[in-house]
Parts: sequence; structure tokens; C-alpha cells
Amino acid sequence: MLSFYFWAWLSLVTPGQTFNGPATPKAGYIPVYKANGVNYYIISLVVYSVIVYVNPDICVDIYKDFSSIISVLSFTSLIFCTYLLISGLLQDDKDSDDAYSLFYLYYRGVKLHPRILGVDVKQWSNCRVGMLGWALLVVTFCIASIITHNSYEIALGSIINALLINIYLLKFFYWETGYFNTLDITLDRAGYYLCWGCLCFVQAFYTFSAYYMVGHPSLLSTSHNIMIFIFGCVSIALNYYVDYQKEVFITSNGKCMMWGKPAQFLNVEYTAYNGMKKRSRLLTSGFWGIARHLNYVFEILLALSWSLPSIHYGVVPFAYVIFLCGLLIHRTFRDEEKCSQKYNKHWDQYCQIVPYRMIPGIF
Repeated sequence: MLSFYFWAWLSLVTPGQTFNGPATPKAGYIPVYKANGVNYYIISLVVYSVIVYVNPDICVDIYKDFSSIISVLSFTSLIFCTYLLISGLLQDDKDSDDAYSLFYLYYRGVKLHPRILGVDVKQWSNCRVGMLGWALLVVTFCIASIITHNSYEIALGSIINALLINIYLLKFFYWETGYFNTLDITLDRAGYYLCWGCLCFVQAFYTFSAYYMVGHPSLLSTSHNIMIFIFGCVSIALNYYVDYQKEVFITSNGKCMMWGKPAQFLNVEYTAYNGMKKRSRLLTSGFWGIARHLNYVFEILLALSWSLPSIHYGVVPFAYVIFLCGLLIHRTFRDEEKCSQKYNKHWDQYCQIVPYRMIPGIF
């Protein structure tokens, strides 16, 4: 695990293209990230494939000893979060607010964009350790399932699971610079909630369906598993296309087409960190004219898809899907609270134009 931590850090100190994130709301600090996510993901898979080819039993060993790996992840993450708390309190940071108990600051974090050894902490923990660990572990469990059952057909559910998750994570690394505009980066601080969550919880819990299917192989037919794979690919494509529409809208300053028509939007005004008035646009056409967070719906569907091969085993394999529903529904309220504070009456106008949060006619 320490070697994996170092590998993730190494990807962020190598020379390459950088990306400037949004300015912090109080101090106006502009974080700088490394924009080499796809290269990091592909090179990591190739290197790990070579390791597995040389020693295929490593996958079964990791599966059998996964509890020890989780222990190491949790222990090192807790120490790391303690360091972030102490260093954050000792540094003068205008974006910090230490008017809380130490327990709460440990949970929430102190600094918004801490850097250690030249890298952004949240890009290292969230993207480079958490997301890649998720990708490599599901591949590991897939190979362990094939070896354990000595059959590709029996392990087909695990193969579908690993393929869908890695297609989704390839999309994540391709869109990594867009992730730097989300709540995880712009609002959440580097503490237990985020850093322990990404360093340990993501790798322990997000991989659960893959881990579970090693001992509980899919009972579905090959045709049914292929249908699930198609359903998952469509969900991933829709999830990507929703975000792509917003990226095109932002980069073109609203001068783009949405479903064959000029993009429609609401002109809004907000106050920047320096007190100056600024103007922006809120997209009200395409997918974003149907619901304000339709991308979350497709994300839930794709998570459902890679759990479906083990549907015969009851609700347990769907633990991540259930968790994700709660996480994303809660996130819609957090996101909209932030937008309401930023745009004030303009946000109310936007909600009148696009009245539903996730599912038209329901929520």
C-alpha cells in the first residue's frame, strides 16, 4: 500500500500539463492540478497487468488478505488525517475557520486546498489513490474469481462488473479536470470525511460487489449478463453526455447547440470573493432542462448495472447502490444550498424554469 501511495504521488510530480481550478470563495486562491489522469490510469493498468502476468496468484492473495489491506488503509489514513489537522491549525489560512471543536475539525478538515510535497492533497487522495485503487481492486477480484472457479463462464458476472466499473473510471479520469469543479473539491475540506473516505472507504466499500461475486458467482445466463453489460454501457454513456453538455456550454460561453437547437440559459449575477459583481449563465436546455441533477440518476443506474449480475443473492450485493442513492440525494441539497447562497434570487428563477431535482414529475 505504501508503494501504491508513492506511485500515486509520483504521477502528480512528473512534468506535464496543469489545470487551474476555481478560486476559493474567501481568499481567492487558485489551486493548480496535474492534468494527466488518463495517462496515469492507462499506465497503471499496464504495469499492474505485467505484475499479474508474472504472478497471477497475487490476485487470489489480495482477495484472501483483503481485511489486512483495509486495516493498513484505515490506519495510514487516520494518521494522515491527524497530520492534516495539526498542520492546518499551525498554518495561517484565510480559507480556514477553526471556531469548532477539534473533533469536528478532524472530521471536516481545516484547509480547503492543502499541498504536501508539491501535490494537491485532494487530487492525490480522491483521484489518484481512491479512484485507481477502486479500478485495480475490481480487476483483481475479477481475476481471482476466474482462477477460483477455473471458468470464464462462471466468472462472467465478475468480468461484466470489472469491465463496467473500469469503463466508468476511464470516463472519470478523462473528465478529471471537470471533477475539480464539484462539491468534493470546491466545498469539502481535506479531513477525515473526504480523505479517509477516499483512501479507505472507497477501496473497501465501493469494491464490495466485485469482492462479493468471487464467492458468489452470477447465476444468470450469458445472454442476460450481456444485456446487463449493454444496459451499463448505455448508462455510462448518458452519464458522460450530461456532463459533456455542460462542459461544451461553459467552454463556448453559451454559444452552442443542444439537441439541434441553440442552447437556452438564464443570465445570472453573483458576488465574487473580492466583492466584485460577476455574471454567469445557468443552462436550461438539453438534459439540464429536464432536471437539475439528471446526471445523478444515470450514475445510480450504472452502479445498479454492475451489481445486477448477482441479483439472485438478495439485497446484499446492492449495498453500494443503496449507499449511492443516499449520498447523491443528499448531495443535491448540499449543491443547491451552495447555489442558492451564490445566486440568491436568480437561483429561485432557475428553479422555476427547471423545477425538478433528479426525476421529472417525481423529485
